[in-house]
Parts: sequence; C-alpha cells; structure tokens
Amino acid sequence: MTADALLETVPVWSASAPPEARGLARDEVRLLVAASTGIDHARFRDLPRFLAAGDLVVVNTSGTLGAAVDGHRPQGPVTVHLSTALPDGTWAVELRPGRRADGPVRDVEPRDTVELPGGRLHVVAPYPDPDATGSRLWRARVVVPGPVTAYLERYGRPIAYSYVPGDWPLASYQTVFGREPGSAEMPSAGRPFTDAMVTDLVTSGVVVAPITLHTGVSSLEPGDPPLPEPYRVPVETARLVEQTKRHGGRVVAVGTTVTRALETVAGPDGNVQAGEGWTDLVLGPDRRARAVDGLVTGWHEPGASHLSLLEAVAGTDLVSSAYDEARAAGYLWHELGDSALLLP
Repeated sequence: MTADALLETVPVWSASAPPEARGLARDEVRLLVAASTGIDHARFRDLPRFLAAGDLVVVNTSGTLGAAVDGHRPQGPVTVHLSTALPDGTWAVELRPGRRADGPVRDVEPRDTVELPGGRLHVVAPYPDPDATGSRLWRARVVVPGPVTAYLERYGRPIAYSYVPGDWPLASYQTVFGREPGSAEMPSAGRPFTDAMVTDLVTSGVVVAPITLHTGVSSLEPGDPPLPEPYRVPVETARLVEQTKRHGGRVVAVGTTVTRALETVAGPDGNVQAGEGWTDLVLGPDRRARAVDGLVTGWHEPGASHLSLLEAVAGTDLVSSAYDEARAAGYLWHELGDSALLLP
C-alpha cells in the first residue's frame, strides 16, 4: 500500500503549536529514521549519528514572509495569501474567507479589487492557467507603498491553517538557515535544526551546503502538481554534490524544496550543475531522483504532491513503511511537527 493510500484510511495527529510551546527545544522533536536496514526512533538532535563523514547535507536558505494579510472586498472580509512574486511584477495570490478557513474563496472574478491596509489588490486572471474556471490561485497586482516584502514586514503575518489555532510570531516560522525572505510558507524540514546541531554535523565530517528555493502556498488541492517556483543552486553547492558522489558520500536534501532544486539541475547521470530560474519539475514514478540519495522531511497529508516526491527519492516501500510506523507511534504532522530521515 502506498503512503498516500494508507493515510486516506487512517487519522493523523497534527502539531497544533510550535515544539517550544510544548516544552521542547527545536531539535527535540521526534525523528523517525527509515533505511534499508530498518526503522529507528530518535530525537532530531540525534541526526548526526545517522550520517557519516563525507555525506553532504543541502539546506534551503529561503526565509519565510509574513504572507497573510487582512483584506476587504464588497462581499466581505477576506484573508489574502501572497504566494509567489511573478517575473512580471504581479503576484500569485489566494483569497480565503477567514484566517484559518479550510478552503479558498470561489467567487473571485478578474478585475475584482480587494482593499488592503494602506493599499489594494487588483485581480488580473486565474493562475497558473489564465483560462481556468474556479481557480484557487489568481494573478494580481499588489499596489502598496514600496516593495511588497517591506509592506509584509509591517502588515503581514504567517500563513496558518485550522490545525494551528493560536497565533505565533513570524520567528516561529523561520529556520536557522533563512537568509533571503521569499517563501510564503516555511521550508519546514529545516525548522528542527539549531546552530549547535549544525556545528555537530560539521565537526563530525558532514558538509553543509546551501540552495535557495522560494516556496509558495502549500495548500494545493489533492492531485494538483506543485506550481513553478524560483530557485538558485550556487556553483559551490553543485561542485560539492559532484565531489560527494565521486568519493562515495550521500547527498541528503533537507526538504522537498531542496530536492526539487537539486533535481532540476541534475542530468540523467546524476551530475549537478549550477543554475537558477523557475522550476516546474514534478518528481514521481516517471521521474525518479537522480542526485539526491536521502531526505530529511516532515510528515505530509494524503494527496499531497510531496508524497510522490518522497517516493521518487526513497521508493514506495520505504516511504509506506515509514508512514505506517509514524502513524502507529503517534508522530505529529505538518510544519510544526516531527521529522523523518529517509535513507534508501
């Protein structure tokens, strides 16, 4: 049974608050390690003992925006999620009827206007398909004083969903690697890392290297492919991937965002070259991972495109076994929850 099919039939437990609010340090969340040799249960701070000198851990340096803003349209109040800054200066946005509504507003029309604090938003067309009907996302012009990212620093707040009932500051949705604000939602696989953990990895001979991929809203409809996202793989990181593979080490991606960026610039032989731009790569049965050997990840809902990506790296059997074990052991789901290390 695939992980997707398994989760369709079994309830999961969502993390409703940051681990710090549950009396844990960031790196004290649970870590399930699934490898070809079996499954181990640990704490995230134990990660270095499951890696080896010569392995390469690749992290995402994208910082999280306060991408949710209160708005008002003639029909009533809405919450605007600013998902992705597009090359033409517009934004991909989602309108929801409330702060933690489970679905989008469905009666949006081109040329609609949403009043924002100190600005406004003009709806242009459905996104990504301008001819779509009933679109969840829309391309819109955001008219505010100064850069939109600066505006969000003043008026925005983290995007949150119904399984997180409390309001938490933006710092709760940042990783230690975040240097360049640009993600609508946190690249959450990196959240449990701490400065001390990174030091432990480096002193044990594990190399840490960066990429940047700005991720949009994660609340895609079941079956929807991931949307195009901007990425950058530096020359130094590409070189480290090549050196790691040449010397028999493993390339371990921290999250699906890192996996997507590395695989976008990976050739059929697994060699990685530096690059940047927009990626629409979809990993799955028809496109397996070529460069990534292992993956640090959170726990994802059924129907999520993330699960196909996990299986493209680790294989269906290993991912299914990991999810079965996590379910039985009560691991916590979503961006503030527990973690997994998949080492096929």
